[in-house]
Amino acid sequence: MRRMKQVLFAAAPAPVLALLLGTAAAPAAGAPPPDAAAIVKRAIDYWRGRSSYTLMAMTVHRPDSERQSVTRAWTRGTKDALVRFMEPARDAGNATLKLGDDMWVFTPRLNRVVKIPFSMMASSWMGSDFSYNDLAKSDELVVDFDDRVTGTETSDGHVVYVIEATPHGSAPVIWGREVVKIRDDDLLLEETFFDQDGKPVKRLSAQAIGMLGGRRYVTRLRMTKLEAADGWTELDYRDARFDIDLPDGLFTLSNLRNPRPQWEQP
Repeated sequence: MRRMKQVLFAAAPAPVLALLLGTAAAPAAGAPPPDAAAIVKRAIDYWRGRSSYTLMAMTVHRPDSERQSVTRAWTRGTKDALVRFMEPARDAGNATLKLGDDMWVFTPRLNRVVKIPFSMMASSWMGSDFSYNDLAKSDELVVDFDDRVTGTETSDGHVVYVIEATPHGSAPVIWGREVVKIRDDDLLLEETFFDQDGKPVKRLSAQAIGMLGGRRYVTRLRMTKLEAADGWTELDYRDARFDIDLPDGLFTLSNLRNPRPQWEQP
């Protein structure tokens, strides 16, 4: 178990990924450009699978404090997800449900289910550096953005595609653009979010890569707000299963409020 200053609740080795990226050779003259949208879609599909279960530890770090929590999450396709907090006791039972483009949260202390309006999608999720929009977007980069490869880099012997994503004119999105770095084995290494004025606001970066759920996976992610780099939130993935059968009832408002143990077993 890691020190309480670094959230962990189950031992599992995760080699640290050093994000030391160099410049790769440019494609040969006359070669067709890589299909950016296809690269992004493969990364999304690889990350979630047809369906998935994950056990995560979340650390919210601030200069003068740090807090930890444990969550379980289930996904179905690219649109549906359920995240439920297990620890600490004060957060246990808090849950977020995404169905299609809609999202709800449940707070046991209030015994209330609240639908999140679009105006709140940029708000902090559970006091972390992740927003509701970060949880909701799933295939947004494919559906609502035009993607193009702007360059390549290298990392650990792999080609890394640098992709700029610009939203469609009428797309219901928050960010002015995004820049993502995706390795040639479909691992997303970095995602930088820019506001409508083109200023970088926050960055999601891979901190560790290892084997999880029978596949090579980013096992630790960090979200950092660039104007407050001394604060960040990390998600540490401790268990995962992919392409599993999940009951339809798992992704319902009824189960959000009253979880069925037989459906939410690890």
